[in-house]
Amino acid sequence: MKLFFDDVTKRILVSGELTFDTAASGIDMTDQLFAEVDPLDIDLSEVSRSDSAGLALLIEWMRQAEKLDKPIRYFNMPAQMLAMAEASGLEELLPLQ
Repeated sequence: MKLFFDDVTKRILVSGELTFDTAASGIDMTDQLFAEVDPLDIDLSEVSRSDSAGLALLIEWMRQAEKLDKPIRYFNMPAQMLAMAEASGLEELLPLQ
């Protein structure tokens, strides 16, 4: 998984897999990045694969945003990830755009 801030779109771009193997590093990667960016608009269009740990990571990012008192929004969630969110009832909790 990779994260970087796109100066053109003003969004944090996430690429690669959001899985059990990568989710823990996703938390570490965002500490500094989230402190520097406001609002936290996160583009998920380049996520190639996700599992339940990927959804858990999005929830954790929401907690980080709340601690920083910053708004967070998720853009372009891949269909596979959206299907998992809907099946688990999380689509109502996630700030999807």
